[in-house]
Order: sequence, then C-alpha cells, then structure tokens
Amino acid sequence: MLSTEPKILPSSNYYVYAPSGLAARLYLYPTSVGFFHYGEGYRIRRNRFDSFLIMYISKGYCQVSLPNKAFSAKAGQFVLLDCYQPHSYGSPAAWDALWMHFDGRLARDFYEEIIAAHGHVFSPDPVDKPVAQLQKIYDVFHKSAPLLEGKLSVYITKLLNNFLFLPGEKRKGRSSGASMSEIISYINEHFQQDLSLDILASKTNLSVYHFTRSFTREIGVSPHQYIIKTRLSAAKYLLKSTETSVKDIAFSTGFNSESSFCITFKKWEHVTPSQYRQEAPQ
Repeated sequence: MLSTEPKILPSSNYYVYAPSGLAARLYLYPTSVGFFHYGEGYRIRRNRFDSFLIMYISKGYCQVSLPNKAFSAKAGQFVLLDCYQPHSYGSPAAWDALWMHFDGRLARDFYEEIIAAHGHVFSPDPVDKPVAQLQKIYDVFHKSAPLLEGKLSVYITKLLNNFLFLPGEKRKGRSSGASMSEIISYINEHFQQDLSLDILASKTNLSVYHFTRSFTREIGVSPHQYIIKTRLSAAKYLLKSTETSVKDIAFSTGFNSESSFCITFKKWEHVTPSQYRQEAPQ
C-alpha cells in the first residue's frame, strides 16, 4: 500500500496485518510493516497505538520523545518503542526507515528485556543480520509471499533475540567481565563447590551488591536461589536414578552437611529427600 500521510514521500510502502485467533494467542506477529521515505519536518504524535515498534534508520536521523525522556537515532541504528505509551518521533530533516509494529504473547517481555539491556536505541555490529531479518518480514508482504503465521513468528523471534544478545555489547552499566549467561554456566559446572558471592561477583568486575542486583534482574532469582535450585535439581536426579545415600548426595551436590541438605530440600520441595525418593512416578 502507498502511504498518503503528509510529509511521507509517495514511493513509501506499508502493509497491515490482522493475526488469526491462534496467532494472537500463541505467536509474535506484525500488525503493520513498511519502508518510508520521510520528508523534512515529519513528526507523528500518538497517545497510544496498541503495539511495539521497531525502526531501522537507514538514512538521516530521527528524534524520539517519550513522557520522561528524549533521544535521537541516526543511520545504522535501531529504535524500539512501546507504543502503548504516549510517544512521538520525527525529524526536521529528511530520513528513511524500515519499520514494523508488532505484538503478541511475549512481545512485552522481549521489549522489557531488550530495553533493560540496551536502551531504546542500539547499534548492532555488524548491522547486516538484524537488517536482513527485518527486511525478510517486510518482503513477505511486499512480494506477496504466502503468509505462514508460524514462520512470521519465527522471523520476529530471531530478530528480537538478535537484539537481546547483541554481539560485542555488554549490559548497560557493566564493565568488561563475564556476562550473566557465563555466570550461569560457571555455576552449573561448579555447583558442587563452595560458591560465594565474592567469587561470582569478581568474575563480572562488579561489586557484590551490583552483581546481585544485575543477576536477579536478568535471571529472575537471586544468585543464592539459583545455586540452591541447581544443587537440588542434581540431588533430585540422584535420588530417583541411583541408590546413593542421602548423606553422600548431600556432599556431592555442594551442601556442607546432611542436615543442611535435608532442611533445604524440605523447605523447597515440601518433602524430605527420603520421601521424594519413595514417591511413585507421576
């Protein structure tokens, strides 16, 4: 479809899409996608437009205003906005953008994780891959390809994952050091050992306080809780799969005593290790 909006050049194209009930319940899906050549002075203001917006600025620059902040994005950068909230964007100069409004079951979760990691504007390096992913979604509509909703959801998921795990970028506010995913791997490999917060924090070049906050925000549980969950998962496997004594399982999974293991197991699983071992499979 050709745009008829003021200050959008006639060569601009966009496409709208209404997902099926199944896609709305299960998938990520585009609601509109387009490539616009914006003329000088273009600006749009919305109180609410039920979707999230990804823009790739391919030429010029764009100025964005949100209720509590304002920022700019230049050619080669991506912008991610929550259009459920008041927003406006535009530029006094001409600019081009490939864009997509999207929504779906996990859309807000992706949005919040990406914003927490990188902010509203980010610069993938190299930029080719996410641009190609967004272009692929646009081309499905532009080239009148068959609309397979599951495949569209996969395309959007790959694009958002690319943003979430940008190569070469660290989470905001973090100095060079291990990422939280690397800390998770370290815990999984060394949970049988004494894992203090000092040891884990030192690997990220963060203070214990900031490491704990960052880990909890990104993983959803505290480092201590994650270590316990990992140890208990290993213990549950051994209880069900071997005849190893409860005492030996306690020490082999990182607990410093049998009593500590039994107290922790009962607190988390609501049964004792022996009761868990004797439970019939469900």
